[in-house]
Formats: sequence, structure tokens, C-alpha cells
Amino acid sequence: MSPTTQSGSATFSDFDRLAMQRALTLAARGLETTDPNPRVGCVIAQRGRVIGEGWHERAGEAHAELAALRAAGSQAAGATAYVTIEPCSHHGRTPPCVEALIAARVARVVIAGGDPNPLVDGKGIAALRAAGIAVESGLMEEEAAELNAGFLHRMRSGRPLIRVKLAMSLDGRTALANGESRWITGDAAREDVQHWRARSSAILTGIGTVLADDPRLDVRLKQESDAPRRQPLRVVLDSRLRTPAKARLLESPGEALILTVVAAPEDPRALSLSGRGARLESLPQDGERLALPAVLDRLGELELNEVLVEAGATLAGELLRQSLADELLLYVGARLLGPSARALVTMPPLARLADAPSFTLIETQPVGDDLRLRLRPRPAV
Repeated sequence: MSPTTQSGSATFSDFDRLAMQRALTLAARGLETTDPNPRVGCVIAQRGRVIGEGWHERAGEAHAELAALRAAGSQAAGATAYVTIEPCSHHGRTPPCVEALIAARVARVVIAGGDPNPLVDGKGIAALRAAGIAVESGLMEEEAAELNAGFLHRMRSGRPLIRVKLAMSLDGRTALANGESRWITGDAAREDVQHWRARSSAILTGIGTVLADDPRLDVRLKQESDAPRRQPLRVVLDSRLRTPAKARLLESPGEALILTVVAAPEDPRALSLSGRGARLESLPQDGERLALPAVLDRLGELELNEVLVEAGATLAGELLRQSLADELLLYVGARLLGPSARALVTMPPLARLADAPSFTLIETQPVGDDLRLRLRPRPAV
């Protein structure tokens, strides 16, 4: 008899776990391509044997369930479908997946976790059960949620997951006093950042970084297929439209969005930037800066799931101060810069240690000679 494990009220076998792990592996193939949809994998199995599998590759194309059902063919009747998120029950770019599962006459559907999208949220499970299909959920739910952290966050809050990327020396410094910062970390760490860019919906920076570093903010990884690489949207916070028309981020493939408080179409600065292909939008301001909550609300309206912030100490510090950063991606270079070097973030002075923002370490990964840390803010007590 196959060993079993409990998840909530459901009991799952070792084969169930193996099949769901395979579905998660398949889902991860869409890590860089499925925006604004979630990354989804599906495995169809019959009597302990996989008979079909698939994953969602990109928006507008077949969902994972349909791809797996096509591979399984008529053998899907009476089979179990393992899906990494609740199957959709509404008509969008593609027909509802629950209709395909019902038509294929599967007997059982195992789901890692629910889909908080209001168009789906529980409706997919209800439709399957109404058709007489056994539905169990909660198998490897944490792993599935991690894979789609940005999508789930946007569906629940209306805002993308904000991941702030920072690099520092062993003594917490980002640059020498004169501004020299290339390179605190090594080649492997910079290559690793490219992968985080590739999975992101957008890369966000501030005008200070644009003026100081003239970054490209594009993905420069080798493409495995002939299809053009999806480039994340490049977003610049520029309240006074100081972005140079010759900025390198306007030359790179992909789209650029400049958020400002002055975007009158007849403004010569606006005309110059729009002439270079940039899209300009006006948002409310907070003092002399853009209101960051309004920025995140707008990025959510644009259906962005994960936003990678690559900015200076001021913007990074403001996101942390206002509790708007959901995750820190921190690279630690194996060198010391000394006390006169520049600090990691700009924060107001603290009167008590208890007021200091604190974090939970969720991952530690050596990257070449450097160290990558992933941290999430702890809720204020």
C-alpha cells in the first residue's frame, strides 16, 4: 500500500506528491513568459502512470490543463489531474479549463492551492464538484504559492509584489564616498541579477539612478529559443521629467514608462521623451516626490505581478520606510569599504532600536564569491 501524507483534510499518497512536484517543475518553465497570468503546470495520471503533462507558456496560449489533456487524449477519462493552481472557470483569452477537464471526464483533480482572482476564487473547484469530479487541494501549497507570489499578491492587494534589489559590502556600504561602486559584487552575482530581471514584470528605478548611472535595465541573458525575449517594462519615477532623451533605457528593446507629475502633451520635455518611444503618465505627488502608494496602485492596474526595484538609497529607503517593499534581494560582496562609504538605504534617524525595520531571512545562496540573501519584512508589532 502506498504511503500517505496529510494536507488539511485530504490524504495524499507518495505518487500524488511526485506528480504535483512534476507539475510544479513544469510550471516553472513559464517563469519568464506567462505575465500577467500565473505560472501553471499540470500532470494527468492513470493508475500510477503519467499519461499527459503540460504547462502554460504565455498569455493567450493554451493553459496547462488543456496542454496536458491534449497529450493524454482519450486516456484522460477516469484519470487524476494534478494542477498547481485552481483551474479557471471563466472565459478570457482562452476557454475555461474546468470545461475541458469535465469534457475529458477526469475522475479526480488535485490542486496545490486556490486562485484568489475574483473571476476564479472557488468557482473552479465548485464547478468541478458539481460535475461529480472529486477535488482535493492543499498538496504542496507553499511551494506553489512561492512560484506565483507576485500573481497571488496582486490578486489579493491590487498591487504587484515589490522586490528591492540591493548590493552591499560586508560592512553594509554601497559605494565609496566619491560614488564609485563598480563592482561591489562579482560576475556571478551580476549574472544572477539578470535572471531576477527576466522573471520580473517590470524594473523600477528613480531619476537619480538614471542621471547617475544611465542604466539599460534590460535582460541580457542568452536566449535558448528563436523567439524574441520578453523584456520587462522599465519604469522610471521622474517627477520633474529630467530623464535625458538619450538615456540608454530608452534605447533598449522593450517598453519604457515614465511616471511624473508633469506630463502635459505640449511640454517640450514630454514631447522629446515620447518621441523616443517612452510612455508618460501623471500621478499624484507627495511633497516633491511621486506618491509611492499611487505608483504601486498604477502598476497593479497595469497587471504587473513582480516588480524588481533597482534604485538608489533614497527610493529604496522610502519603500522600506513606508512598508511598501515586500521582499529584499540583497547581494553581499566580500569586501570592506569603510565608514565614509555610502550607506545601503536612506532612513530617518531612529530613537529606539525597537523602531528599526526587521526582516525574516527566507533564503541564503552563495553566488560565486558573494552571497545572496532574500528577506521579507516582519509585520510591525
